[in-house]
Amino acid sequence: MKNPFLGTGIAIVTPFTKKGSVDHEALENIVEFNIANGTDYIVISGTTGESVTITKLEKRHIIATISKTNNGRLPLVLGIGGNNTAEVIKEIGATDLTEFAGILSVSPYYSKPTQEGIYQHFKAISSICSVPIILYNVPGRTASNMLPETTLRLANDFENIVAVKEAGNNVSQYLQLLKNKPDGFGVISGDDDLALTVTLAGGDGVISVIGQALPKAFSKMITLGRTGKAKEAYKIHFELMEITSLIFSENNPAGIKAVLQALNLCNDTVRLPLVVATDDLKLKIKNFLAQFKA
Repeated sequence: MKNPFLGTGIAIVTPFTKKGSVDHEALENIVEFNIANGTDYIVISGTTGESVTITKLEKRHIIATISKTNNGRLPLVLGIGGNNTAEVIKEIGATDLTEFAGILSVSPYYSKPTQEGIYQHFKAISSICSVPIILYNVPGRTASNMLPETTLRLANDFENIVAVKEAGNNVSQYLQLLKNKPDGFGVISGDDDLALTVTLAGGDGVISVIGQALPKAFSKMITLGRTGKAKEAYKIHFELMEITSLIFSENNPAGIKAVLQALNLCNDTVRLPLVVATDDLKLKIKNFLAQFKA
């Protein structure tokens, strides 16, 4: 099965009202904004969507809002992962995946499984999942690194495992995956700062955080990268370097929500234990946006 997730995907935020409930109107606006400005697909309920502090009922309502607003225009990917394999399988089985092009499933966190444990976890998920699976390796959050050998073993053994979102900020690991991956298997950048480099090296694009706030520029950069136009693409990359660094300087998604607030797309509320961006960071973001020409 060939990876269908190409170009610029976004890890969409979950906007909240000032009182902390899900802001469905703002969510609709963010979806429309991205559809209108070049985003290729939307990933729901990932880290940036604050999935760990969203209830199961809220998740269903978020899915419903995005699905209704999107109305089939962009492919949707749903985050379903965790460190309890049985519960992940249960959630996949209980979820209507007919509207989803695939799922994004994070490597088990906190438990720190061996590479064989990671392999067996995804083998079990693959055996019951009816849609394509994007593996998600983010060792800075999971406390364990899914090594290229494990990713490639999964890619070779299971047809419905079609790609990996690699987010270890490790160029060497990206290159090992790109060099040794089977035909059709996708390597997707989960690091905004390395997205262009990975794309130019043969990657399929990015699942981006900053891309949802500046979709026109970011998706143009990735499109140029996928067509080998490195000089033009790096011109945009250099223009985006400051804001890409700023949004991760305190925590994610507080940084990106500060950008979205400055763009009047949602407010900056996050759920504890996260806190909103500092005034200093908000000022830097506003100053950047004031001079940035999309």
